[in-house]
Amino acid sequence: MIRLNVFIQVDEKNHDAVVAAAKELVAASLKDQGCIAYDLFQSATRPDVLMICETWADAASLSAHEAASHFPTLVPRIQSLAAMKLEKFNF
Repeated sequence: MIRLNVFIQVDEKNHDAVVAAAKELVAASLKDQGCIAYDLFQSATRPDVLMICETWADAASLSAHEAASHFPTLVPRIQSLAAMKLEKFNF
């Protein structure tokens, strides 16, 4: 399995737009084959920090997700409004 932790740091002025795009990404991604979990979290101590936590069955599932129509639409939208950092773990 593959786990991705995507940290998103967003200014207050863009917060609502980023959360809306992230929720749309979560809803679409949960339907992707091989998606085990896909969740959006808000930091309890830092309102400017969000995290998307993804779990994929395998590399092929993750690659298909990255090629799905929602990914190249929503991820660049989030990137244009916030800073993103990715951590990847195989287990």
